[in-house]
Amino acid sequence: MVVTQLEGKVSSDQWDTLKQTFTSASQQLPSAIDHSYLIQDQATQDMWRILTIWKSREALQDYRASIETPGGVLIFREAGAEPTLSIYDVIDDTYHE
Repeated sequence: MVVTQLEGKVSSDQWDTLKQTFTSASQQLPSAIDHSYLIQDQATQDMWRILTIWKSREALQDYRASIETPGGVLIFREAGAEPTLSIYDVIDDTYHE
């Protein structure tokens, strides 16, 4: 399992655009994605992140190879921000249904 984090500063007048674009895009997630979350930093409220849990590193790589610009990047760009990407390997989890 892999987690990606897109992080960008979004001006307050674009927060609704960011939220609406994320919600719209979430209706048609690629099958390689397990979950995706839009989160806002409470200490620095103009800092937003999209955390995405991918089924595998291969699934993420296949998705990225199949498109010109990842969907999460387009979400931030719609709100006037250019995000930075971090990729994390999940070593262990405590998720319980």
